[in-house]
Parts: sequence; C-alpha cells; structure tokens
Amino acid sequence: MSQTTSLPSLDSLNLSVGGMTCASCVGRVERALKKVPGVQDATVNLATESAHITYQSGEPMEAQLRRAVRDAGYEPRTEAQADAAEHASPWAGFAPVGFGLLLSLPLVVPMIGDLFGAHWMLAPWLQFALATPVQFILGARFYRAGWHALKAFTGNMDLLVAIGTSAGWGLSVWLWLTAEAGSMPHLYFEASAVVVTLVLLGKWLEARAKRQTTAAIRALHALRPEVAHWVSEDGEVDVPVAELMVGDRVVVRPGERIPVDGRLLEGETQVDESMLTGEPLPVPKVAEAALTGGSINGEGRIVMQVSAVGAETVLSRIIRLVEDAQAAKAPIQRLVDQVSAVFVPVVLVLALLTLLGWLWAGAGVATALIHAVAVLVIACPCALGLATPAAIMAGTGVAAKHGILIKDAQALELAHKVDTVAFDKTGTLTVGQPRLVAFVPAEGLELAALLRAAASLQSGSEHPLARAVVAAAQAQGLAVAAPDGVRAVPGRGTEGEMGAVSYLIGSLRWMDELAVALGPLRARAAGLQQEGATVSVLVERTTGGLAARALMAFGDEPKPGAQAALAGLRARGLRTVMISGDNRGAAEAMARRLGLNPEAGEVLAEVLPGDKAAAVAELKRGGHHFSAGPSQGKNGPLEGQRSTRSDKRGGHIVAMVGDGVNDAPALAAADVGLAMGNGTDVAMQAAGITLMRGDPGLVAGALDISHRTVLKIRQNLFWAFAYNVAGIPLAALGYLSPVVAGAAMALSSVSVMANALLLRRWSAPAAAPSAKTTPHTAPAARSA
Repeated sequence: MSQTTSLPSLDSLNLSVGGMTCASCVGRVERALKKVPGVQDATVNLATESAHITYQSGEPMEAQLRRAVRDAGYEPRTEAQADAAEHASPWAGFAPVGFGLLLSLPLVVPMIGDLFGAHWMLAPWLQFALATPVQFILGARFYRAGWHALKAFTGNMDLLVAIGTSAGWGLSVWLWLTAEAGSMPHLYFEASAVVVTLVLLGKWLEARAKRQTTAAIRALHALRPEVAHWVSEDGEVDVPVAELMVGDRVVVRPGERIPVDGRLLEGETQVDESMLTGEPLPVPKVAEAALTGGSINGEGRIVMQVSAVGAETVLSRIIRLVEDAQAAKAPIQRLVDQVSAVFVPVVLVLALLTLLGWLWAGAGVATALIHAVAVLVIACPCALGLATPAAIMAGTGVAAKHGILIKDAQALELAHKVDTVAFDKTGTLTVGQPRLVAFVPAEGLELAALLRAAASLQSGSEHPLARAVVAAAQAQGLAVAAPDGVRAVPGRGTEGEMGAVSYLIGSLRWMDELAVALGPLRARAAGLQQEGATVSVLVERTTGGLAARALMAFGDEPKPGAQAALAGLRARGLRTVMISGDNRGAAEAMARRLGLNPEAGEVLAEVLPGDKAAAVAELKRGGHHFSAGPSQGKNGPLEGQRSTRSDKRGGHIVAMVGDGVNDAPALAAADVGLAMGNGTDVAMQAAGITLMRGDPGLVAGALDISHRTVLKIRQNLFWAFAYNVAGIPLAALGYLSPVVAGAAMALSSVSVMANALLLRRWSAPAAAPSAKTTPHTAPAARSA
C-alpha cells in the first residue's frame, strides 16, 4: 500500500537587524540564518534592516535566530528598538557625525590654505590628538563589524573602511616618528579622520532617507486609533481598541476614525476611505453597510457591530501586504547578491596590486599606501545593496497610498513587461449587479407562479443572477419559499425541488447539453442575446422529460470609467481581452459598449469558470488551440489573433484582472494577477497586486508604477556599478585622494536613496479620454 508524505507546515518570523552596512552584510546574515536547523529560507533587506525567515512549525525558533544574528556580528533588535529607530527624530544619530566634523575641520583647513599659498600646517602631535579619537572612538563600529566579517572569512564595507583608514593613520604615525628632529613631514591624519567622518555622515543621511521610504507603513499604522467607545450594559465605556471582540457594539462620533472592521447598525454617515483606497470622495454609509477600520467617520454619530479585530482587519492585512512586499527581494537582486559575494575580496586584491604596482614603479611606501587606501575607501558596496530595496520600498509605498497594494516584488518587477491584459467581465468591467430585465413564460403559463418558483429555487444562492431573480420577485410582492434538495452545477446552473415539482435553472449551453427542447422560446432567446442580455432557462422535470417553462434575461451595466480604462491601456500599446462565461451575443454586446472589438479577438465568450486559467495560459502562449465553446471555431477564439508584442520565448506577458472566487486560478496562472479589492479574499490571495478601489483605471496605474520602479532600480544599479568601475581605476592610478574617495563613496549611497525617493512624487496616470458609454435599452419583453 502506498503512503503519501505531507509537507511540513511552515511558520514565518520578521526580525529587525541592526548594524548592516552593505550588500555583503546582507549575504552574511542570510547565510547565518539559513544554517539554523529548521530554517527553510531567509531573506534579508538592507533598506528595511529586517530579515524574513521561514521555518518549520512547532519549533521555538526566535531565540535561536536572534542568537545566530548576534553571532554573525549584528544586533537582533527587539520590536520596541525597531519601532524607536523607525520613529526617531530627523537628527537622531547625528552626534558622532558632529564630533567627527569638529575634530576633522582643523585638519582640513590647512589643506585648503595650501591651495592659496598659506601654510597653516598643525604640529604633528596636534594632528595626532585630533585624528586618533575619530579613528578609534568614532570609528570603533568599523573595527567591530570588520572583525566579525574576518572571523566569518568574508568582507564588508566596514572591513574596507577599517583597513583603509588604519593604513592612513598608521602611515602618518610612522612618518611622524621616523622624521628628523625639527622637520615637518607630510602626514595623512586628515585623510583617515575625514574618511571616517564622511562615511559616518553618509550612513546618517542614508538612515534619514530610509525613514522616508517607510513613511507609507508608518502612515498606515497611524490610522489605528488607540481608544474605542464600547457600548456596554452600563452605557458607553472608553476601552483600548485591543480589548474589542467580534460582536461588540461600538459608537463612532463625527470626525473620529473607525477603530476596527464592522457593519453599520444605527445611523447614517459618509466615510472618508482615502488612505485605504486612494478615493478622495467620501462614501455614503447606511444600515448594514460595511465599515473599514482606519477610515474617518463623517458628520453622523453611528453605532457599529465589530466583525474583525487585530490581525484579521482589512487595515492589518494591508499593512502585512505592504511590509511583505517591501521586505521581499526582486529577482534582479540575485545578480547583486552574486556580485556582492565576491566584491570585497576582489577589492582587497586590487588594493594590494595597487600597493605593489606603485612600489614597483618606485613611488615610495607613503605614496603607494595612500593610493591603495583610496582604492579601499572608494570601493564600498553599500550603494549596490541599497539600489534595489530602496526603489521597491518607495514604489510599493507610494502605490499603497494610491490604492494599489503590491503583494510581492516579483509582481512589481514583472508588471512593466505586460503586453496583454485580460479582464473578467462581471464585477470587474461591469457593475456586477445584474437586473432581471425580461421574464418570458412559455405559451399559456402564468408569469407570477413561474417567477415565484424561480426565485424560491435561487433564494439560497449568492450568485449575482440568483440575487437578481429574488429581488425581482420581491419587488412584485411574491412570497419566496425555501426549496428542497438544492444542488449547484458549477458553470451551468442550479436544480432543486419546490414541493413535488423538480426544477432546473441554467444557461442555454446546459440546456443544449441536456437536449432540452425550447420550442418557440429558442427564437426569443436568440433575440434577447443579440440585444446583449444573458439568458437563462427555467426547466421543469416531468414524467415526459425536461420541459422549458420560461426564459430569464439579465442585463448589467459597465463600470463608470471602464471604457476609458481600456482605452488608456490600448493607448499604452497593450492588447486588452475580456473573458466572460456569458453567451457570445451578450458578451460581444457588452464588449462593444466597453469599446472592445470582438472581431479582433478581444472577447473570449462562454468560458466556464474552470477554463479561465486555460484561457490565460493560451494567451501567454500566443493564442492557439484554446477552445471555450462550440461557437468559437475549431481552434478557439484567438485563432489568427496574435499580438505584435511578445517576450523572448515567443509568447506574451499576460496580466489577469478579476474579482471572484472563480477568478483565483486564472489570477494565479497569469504572469501578473490583479485582484479587485471589492472582490473576494481568495482572489486577493491569488493575485500579486490588489486594486483597493475596484476601479479598472487602477490597472494602468499598477503597470505604470511597476515601470517607474524598475526604471529606478536599473538607474540605481547602473550608477552603483558605474561608480565602482570608474572610481577604482582612478583611485588606483593616483587621481583620487582618500578624502575625495571617501566623499564619493558616501555620496554614492545617498544618491541611490535620493533617486529612489523621487518615486514618492508619482501619481497614477489619468485615464484616456473616451466616448460616452453607449446607453443600454432593456430588451422589449414582459419585464418582471
């Protein structure tokens, strides 16, 4: 008998790590964490100074992981320490930089005087007195971190700075002690002191910039109020939000933030949800409306019932998504990691070769050593380590501000390559609230009795068409009863019993599969489809077989702005496709109202829910051999409809936009999945990007912020690599002094962060102008 082994369940943990300075540090911390037994994966982010660790469930791992970080030479911060660092004053940590500047300035002034013929050189003992505290007190951090790197047989920025500045300081001491009495030797104390100070200044500026990249997360955390007005048996009581439980009743006064998720019980108001959705206009709320924690109540006093608390609230899930995306590594970071792994050893070799080369050229020990120091100082890999995560943090942060939640860095990096965007129809491009626009009974049968039967059979279903039938029956004052033995047939319809009578309700395709004779209703159904309606059939199971009793025609409306959103995507050179389970006539009629061209292969109709993923896979391959229904030809709807843009494999990069449970497989199958935030949690989990407003216009925004972020990553990596490619030879050839090299090294990190921060000015692109949506006329039939 065969046995199946289940995969071990996994837990994850985020650790704040202090003391990392460059990409080499990142690699060292990752290797240390991965060596801990039970750890499956570890990803370290230099910009967020955090580690995300995945490990086997049931293991008490946190203490071991913290110890591994400490043994590697870094500081595992507590949550309080990490929070304090994140919320620190803009001038926090400047004291060492300030002391360094005060001690280094007297060493630099004589150098400036030399340029103008003034000789203000300080006595050697005074230079020694000023430079030594900078070297060994303010620069102690470089020695500690460099020593830990040496013990681990690796290198990092700190090791390069420690070796380089120590060489400059040691050379100056040697020249001073070996100089003839009464002479004034040329010393290099200013080089070592100024380099240490400049590096400290660069790291301080870098830390300030990092705090700006996490501003989006801090803004989301700030949306959580501390206190809620709990309605107890004794009246209103102010309690901490952490004490609220599901089912509690809470009062929210005008202008206050809603503390947690819930539903409105009493009162009416308008709610500002802009920080969650990016939508600037207040949203009206009436009884039973959903309320989201963190949004701002308008002018009305309301009473709400709590439906979710703590980590289960929408705001908490949004924060987790943004934090996970900012902590994740983009695929392009793998190249940086590979370079960083060998960067420091290569630099040490180059510095040694520079020293030997100048000695061989007869330049003397002092000159050779100073040029080698310049190579060590300028070749800092910190800009490489910051190039990618800084851009990702800034990009995901500004996207969240505009209602675009990017779940992983891979989706962010890939979205800019998309050349085909596929949309689910119902709820994505349309309002998703279809109405029963026509009810056509068979000849001689009573409309009210059949409508009551159809509504009763559908009363337990959450399907939009089922709700439309029930709403139409209730509008006519018909009593809706509970059915017996209801069974849903996925992608086809519903069957069940009403008393002694058995009914089926389903699509025309299902009726054809069951060989139901529609008789005179067939022509009426075709006419309704041509008018753009989705048609279902009510069938009674009789002793003589299945007999059609009535047609039901449903109409939906395009979402406001959907047509403009599609036009905007086409203006960007993208191909747009609508995927629908409706019959071809209804799907094509809606497509034309949205500005799509069915003749150009922009509509896939009669696609069963289970086939949506296959349709997306076929779009990725280029559009051949997908069959989604008998009316679409032997080779499927995309035959002959190839897009001119494709990736290197000959296929296409496809984004899928959807909102329902049945869209989840298609969202996962696409290269980039975009879920509407007004949809289901299943769809949001399957997608790499969530659009919080449910607005198709945000699709262009998601693709645009991906393009901008990847552009920033490439710019940062280019300058980080170019800086080293140009700087190291110049330093080795003697064109850069250690002081200039130190300034350039500090500037490289700051410039990378500043370039990434430019993304904070991004705003979503405006929708392309489009013609007015074609007005829709309900089919001329007996309306229910």
